[in-house]
Amino acid sequence: MMKGIAIALALGLAVPALAAPGDTQKDVKDASKDAADSAKDTLHTDSGAAKTKRHAKRTMRDANRKARHAKNNAEKKANDAAK
Repeated sequence: MMKGIAIALALGLAVPALAAPGDTQKDVKDASKDAADSAKDTLHTDSGAAKTKRHAKRTMRDANRKARHAKNNAEKKANDAAK
């Protein structure tokens, strides 16, 4: 019985650590990468190919962020309408 309790406790503590990061965490991560990209743009420290690749990644981060926020807003409106 003690083994079962220990296993349940271990799983209970491990599952949140393995969960997917939340949208807020993703936004913070994206914002930090955007700040690094802006610093590189200001310093002009990268070549044309690296700059193009970095800008493409930044565009994808922006698109993903907008899609995430649109999804969350739609869910919020649907939940508010259901109340």
